[in-house]
Amino acid sequence: MTEQLSAQSAHALPSYLDPAHLGPWDTYLRQVDRVTPYLGHLSRWVETLKRPKRILVVDVPIEMDDGRIMHYEGYRVQHNISRGPGKGGVRFHQDVTLSEVMALSAWMSIKNAAVNVPYGGAKGGIRVDPRQLSRGELERLTRRYTSEIGIIIGPSKDIPAPDVNTNEQVMAWMMDTYSVNLGETATGVVTGKPISLGGSLGRRDATGRGVFVVTCEAAHDLGMELKGARVVVQGAGNVGGTAARLFHEAGAKVIALQDHKATVYAEQGLDIPAALAHVAQNGSLEGFAATNITPEEFWALECEFLIPAALEGQLHAGNAGTVRAKVVVEGANGPTTPEADDILQENGVHMVPDVLANAGGVTVSYFEWVQDFSNFFWNEDEINQRLTRIMREAYKSVAATAREHNVSLRTAAFIVACTRILQAREMRGLYP
Repeated sequence: MTEQLSAQSAHALPSYLDPAHLGPWDTYLRQVDRVTPYLGHLSRWVETLKRPKRILVVDVPIEMDDGRIMHYEGYRVQHNISRGPGKGGVRFHQDVTLSEVMALSAWMSIKNAAVNVPYGGAKGGIRVDPRQLSRGELERLTRRYTSEIGIIIGPSKDIPAPDVNTNEQVMAWMMDTYSVNLGETATGVVTGKPISLGGSLGRRDATGRGVFVVTCEAAHDLGMELKGARVVVQGAGNVGGTAARLFHEAGAKVIALQDHKATVYAEQGLDIPAALAHVAQNGSLEGFAATNITPEEFWALECEFLIPAALEGQLHAGNAGTVRAKVVVEGANGPTTPEADDILQENGVHMVPDVLANAGGVTVSYFEWVQDFSNFFWNEDEINQRLTRIMREAYKSVAATAREHNVSLRTAAFIVACTRILQAREMRGLYP
């Protein structure tokens, strides 16, 4: 059965989107199209996957330090909650769009179902460059946004988490704002919180650790040795930085590392602890003592494992043909366009998709949520052992589906996830 997307595929698009510029939502819709032929009788429900259940667009006004009143555009999208409450991060970025947040919420639905945690998919964001805000302005922005979306979030409704440009402090402000408005402490309303406020050990490194675990599984599957392998990582933050550190500790050679300001390279492997210390002190890789290369050279480096762990759309038709990695493991959400996917597959590159590879974060968020409800907390070794087991089982399930249908791991992950989502939708039925 072919994986090629039919040129005749059409979607009943909501009126608030521009059909000529669908953005990331278009990528998601095309991924759903590819999986539909494998859904059997559940395909009658597939339109459920193409329509977010709920979209909230809010105005976020705040008073700036100089007395001006500024207004920012905020979003919270709940894509599907058939399997449980919504779950997904909140990003603060000047280029956030509704299409992007819709796609990210949908990928969260797929991701949660692929690793079989009892959540639906959601996502949030504010169109703002947080680097231009003072700490006080950032706090006021966070608290006002939380108040505006408070009508649809909650420990049993929708649980936000950190994403691009948000962190433990932002989650603490969100939890406190929600709790004050509710009149009682509700630690389970967000995950990714500080440990002192009900956060989970292991959460900060969870996404990068999950990337490392599934890379190890893929290497084993393909008969590749991790020790001594050349690894190229885009991103030096929580995901890329953690993954790079774990690869380095496992004996792999991280030969290149890229962030928003610099791309550094060393043929014999970078000193990853020194590189990450430099980022922690200076805010980026810029100025780190290593050879600087261009972004074009970065993608074309010969290596065993390539880890895009930054933003979406990084691998596209313009650069996918230059990739000389044997395996690409997606640490970011949506870093590969469908066109690039096809090119990489034609060139024999083994792709481990984002909805599987970076699910470690939401898995440990699930652990945090469970611990908050029970007020009983596990130690970090227990967290990491449980995370490793779930990620390994998820990889094996997806890999078995890929072999059964002779499809890519991405299509297999969507088959597994969409089947679970639509089975829940069918069993619940429609009301009224």
